[in-house]
Amino acid sequence: MKHDGKLYWSKKIFAKRADKINQYIKEWNSVGFRSPAMHFKPSWIHDLDIEYDCSTFDTDPFEPYASSLNSIYPIQIPGNGKVNSYIELPYTMPQDWTLYIILKEKTINIWKQKLDWIAQNGGMALLITHPDYMDWSKGKIGTCSYPVGYYEELLGYIKSKYHGQYWHALPKNVASFWAKSMKNSKNEAL
Repeated sequence: MKHDGKLYWSKKIFAKRADKINQYIKEWNSVGFRSPAMHFKPSWIHDLDIEYDCSTFDTDPFEPYASSLNSIYPIQIPGNGKVNSYIELPYTMPQDWTLYIILKEKTINIWKQKLDWIAQNGGMALLITHPDYMDWSKGKIGTCSYPVGYYEELLGYIKSKYHGQYWHALPKNVASFWAKSMKNSKNEAL
């Protein structure tokens, strides 16, 4: 609702906003959430009526909170009987904002290197892009924009190098698959 960085300032603020967020989740028939600015407090997110969350990252030294999961795989955040568990889907690819606006990168080499490493380790490649920072016209690099061609080049790279080797899925489908896998592995252990 707001990208003001205040969602996690206090439990009171979060609870008030969670009521409104849950209204939108229900109204929009959504099952997931992502905090603005990658702020994250796993236990508070239990207040949301969700199956998955995308509010953290595998590892990213440029984020304001050190809430990394240190994992390139989804993780189940357990409930406690009173609250349901949910699946945390960490973004595993560097954000476009970080690479092209803050660091002023001029190629997609970092994206390609990270993607190749994730693929070699059988992980999940999850990328957050911001269409409002992509220059859709002349492809120029601006103070707060980068050429949409970088994103197009990444998609082309994925399609050519990993053709037939990946599942291009929505976050809700990945979370559902992972939750079922976790449940099946627990049942098999019994």
